[in-house]
Amino acid sequence: MKYYLNLFLTVFFATTSALMAQDYERVDASILLYPETFKAPEQLAKFITRDFISEEEKVRAMYSWIIQNIAYDPDEYKKFNFNFKNYRERNEKEEKTREKIIERTLQKGIAVCEGYAMLFEKLCELQGIENYLVRGDIKTNFNDIGRPFKKSHMWNVVVLEGKPYLFDVTWGAGKYRNKFLKEPSYFFYKTEPELFFKTHYPDMQEDAFLDRLVSKEVFANMPLIIKEEMKMGDIESPMMGIISRDEYFDQILFTVNSETIENVSYSYGSDTLEVRDFERKGDQLRFSIPLQPGADNLLIYFDSKPALGYKVQ
Repeated sequence: MKYYLNLFLTVFFATTSALMAQDYERVDASILLYPETFKAPEQLAKFITRDFISEEEKVRAMYSWIIQNIAYDPDEYKKFNFNFKNYRERNEKEEKTREKIIERTLQKGIAVCEGYAMLFEKLCELQGIENYLVRGDIKTNFNDIGRPFKKSHMWNVVVLEGKPYLFDVTWGAGKYRNKFLKEPSYFFYKTEPELFFKTHYPDMQEDAFLDRLVSKEVFANMPLIIKEEMKMGDIESPMMGIISRDEYFDQILFTVNSETIENVSYSYGSDTLEVRDFERKGDQLRFSIPLQPGADNLLIYFDSKPALGYKVQ
């Protein structure tokens, strides 16, 4: 009896996963037929209501449409600054500003994180889906290592079937490096909390949805963890993102947990060099990188892809 129960559960979950993947494909394909701009969120919401039934499909449709059609533009940061005399006036202006940001995001197809997150929030509201905004800090480049905490980013929590999930529609749309690079991604769709937390630290710690949290200071001093499937706990040493020259003679010893890494290389900002000798013990990978005089940043590659970043002082 136990055998048949296990077999049933295996088949059930495999079938459910396959159907969900098929549903996602249908949703993502349908969204590509939608207009690229809308005058108001209610118009986009009507399309979603017409085409999809479940909350999961609707949230997927919202996320897909936004990452396909909204470009990141840092000039949007100062479009809606305002002054206020008291809290009532502040609240009124904040709500009006929120509405303007959402409409501008839909009509112009450009936004910063507030536009992405507020539009996603509004679309969930129009569908009656429980959700809320999260403010916090992020780590995206070498300059973020070691700096004080600041509320520099906004993302979303959506509750589906009673369970909260993490979304970052801004990061799902692409990257900004002197200009916006459109790279639609679903990595930040219902991201696993441990993978989300390595780059996102919420102002309210409960919004991380983790049993154990490091402090804001520890988060700030962690290295950049670029490899998507790598977690903070996978780094054994150095755990600090700032490598002090006084602590090392001429070699920096690294230890990471991974069964899949086959090649390690590194760069101090110019040439990329291969690490020819590394040791594997079970799940652990150990290797050394020579300390380069005068270098400020160290970028480590696993299997030719950027994985870890450190500052050198």
